[in-house]
Formats: sequence, C-alpha cells, structure tokens
Amino acid sequence: MQLFNTIAETQYYLKTQQKAGKTIGFVPTMGALHSGHISLIESSKKENDLTVCSIFVNPTQFNNPEDLKKYPRTLEKDCEMLEAAQCDVVFAPSAEEMYAVLPKLKFDFGTLETVMEGKFRPGHFNGVGIVVSKLFHMVKPDKAYFGLKDLQQVAVIRQMVSDLSFDLEIIPCPTLREADGLAMSSRNTRLSVEARALAPHIHKLLVLAKEKLQSGESSVKTQAFAAEYFKNYPEFELEYLEIADFDSLETITQANTPGKTAICIAAFLGGVRLIDNIVF
Repeated sequence: MQLFNTIAETQYYLKTQQKAGKTIGFVPTMGALHSGHISLIESSKKENDLTVCSIFVNPTQFNNPEDLKKYPRTLEKDCEMLEAAQCDVVFAPSAEEMYAVLPKLKFDFGTLETVMEGKFRPGHFNGVGIVVSKLFHMVKPDKAYFGLKDLQQVAVIRQMVSDLSFDLEIIPCPTLREADGLAMSSRNTRLSVEARALAPHIHKLLVLAKEKLQSGESSVKTQAFAAEYFKNYPEFELEYLEIADFDSLETITQANTPGKTAICIAAFLGGVRLIDNIVF
C-alpha cells in the first residue's frame, strides 16, 4: 500500500497507473475508519484496478469549531485497516497542503442545501463541494464511492458532478449498521457507555416512522410521533426528522407518492450529533 501526503506525489503515481490503462476507484473519508468505510473500499476493489482512499478532516465543512476540534483523528489505525483491506493508495494531506490559499469560490446547491443538514449547518455543503471537487481533480477517479448514511451529501455530490460535468461515476453504497441497528459512524467513538446504550433508539424510531407512513399516516403526524417518542428519552435532543423524496429531498406529505421515500433524522446524544436515515 502506498501512503502519500502531498498532491504532487499522489498525482505523479496515479498518472503513471492511468497511463498503464488502470481504472481508479476512490473513497474519500475524514478518517476514524470503521467497517462501513471498509465496505466502500471492498466495493471499489471489486470494480476497479486500483483503489484510492483519502483521509482528510476538512475544516471548511465544519460550521462548529468545537466539532472540528473534537473530530477523532486516528491515521495510524486507519492505515492498518486499509492495508488489511488491501487498499492500494492512501492520500493523507495536511490542511496546508489542501488549502495553500483559502478558497474564495462559493457553491450554491439550491434547495438541496436549504433543508436538513444544510438548514442546521450553514456553509457545510459549500465546504463539502469544495473539498470533494478538489479531490476529484487530484485523483481523477473513474468511480467514487459514498455511503448512503450521508444521504444529503450523496445528493449534493451527484448534483455537483452533473452540473460541472465531472467524468466519473458516483456509486452510492448501503449504510452499514451495528448489531443493535446503530448506523456505523466515526462519531460513535465519542459516545459514552451510557449514551452508546441509548443510541439505537434513533434507528428504532426510523423503523417505527416508516411503519406509520406505510400505514397511511401523514408526515406531520409522523413527525409529531417522533417528538413524542423522544420525550421518553430526554437524553436525546431531536434536531429534525424530515420525510422527503429520495432523489430531490423535497418534503412530501404522504409516503404513497411515486418513487422512494427517505426519512432523515439528526439528534444530539451526550453532546454528539448523530444522523441516520431509512429509505423505502
């Protein structure tokens, strides 16, 4: 496995591989890897000659400086996991390497960034758009793999790839869960033992909300049910529960509209912000 810290050496190596006719699969991450990330690596390895993983905690997508400070950084352990998964290349740049000059460009993703994560984390998707577009230019992958736990992020990146005519394919991959239903996330490592025991209630609520919508309940009543549900677990602070079209993320009032329905949630537990979703 090759480990590079600079853009120049990463591009030099990858260009030689591409000249040799090799296809490249790319998994961008912020590190603190878990089995969900490794499943993306495995998907890439099945479909490409070479798999590249980036590890970079991107400061421009954090609207909360404290959240950026607390984000787990475990590069040595991450590299051990990637080597075991037979990842070919790891690109782990510093913030100074990625942002020699702070970007002045601003992305506007329209309605995609005015709801859910965009509404509660202003500027977040601008930071995502900038760093992912930079990484795409640096790596020049044929395919890039993203987990559907970050459903809105996948929608935003798909829009960016379409609008800017990036020559690559976005591959969304299913959310991996712990045995108790909790979506795998780097943030889970910050949960206390007590909070970790409560965390599966997020997925339990999503399943119950899905059942209510499928039985004909309205979105408004389902959202009210969610608020009531968490009254039994005051350790949670529900930020939002939104019911939206899977592709456009536009709010829907009933789940019987054509296409897929996504129920998306964000909640704080013990000071840690967790997100999840369920699609049907």
